[in-house]
Amino acid sequence: MLNKFSQPTGNKPVLGSLRRDCPAAEIHRYSYMKKRIEKALFAALDVLLRADGDILEIDINERTILHRLANYLEPHFPGWNVDCEYNRNHDDPKRLDIQRRDVRSDDTQATTVFPDIIVHKRGTNKNLLVIKIKKTTSREHDNYDLGKLRAFRQQLGYRFAVFVKLKTDGGTGIDRIEWL
Repeated sequence: MLNKFSQPTGNKPVLGSLRRDCPAAEIHRYSYMKKRIEKALFAALDVLLRADGDILEIDINERTILHRLANYLEPHFPGWNVDCEYNRNHDDPKRLDIQRRDVRSDDTQATTVFPDIIVHKRGTNKNLLVIKIKKTTSREHDNYDLGKLRAFRQQLGYRFAVFVKLKTDGGTGIDRIEWL
């Protein structure tokens, strides 16, 4: 009889022999999913930089960049919805309990949020990925956006969150990528 950590006879480990509630199996599934999502994100970013580098060079509006990147992400997530600035949690506005930028520092009312790009299944609680895109020409500090991504994971159950900062100040490229 195998326990949740033992391997069947032979030299090759078989992940399938691990019980679903085994911590090692969960870590492996998470790591595998993250690698697949990273690969999809890098492929989409590569297409964005090659096909749409001109819009980055002229520092176009962030929404245009989001739309282009979402289009390039979509084929990598069959069966999932890839949406820009989707502010619904089922039928209700998507809200996070985060500090608002435009009020006193001690005001922490729930704030309606518009995530840049999300990969999810509409009308369900299946929230796979939230992406924040930021341009290097933005004057806003990154910490607010990083906190918002953490809140998406903690409060709305997004499995993965990534912050992507794109060069838009004379040249194109990726300035920073941070997974949360």
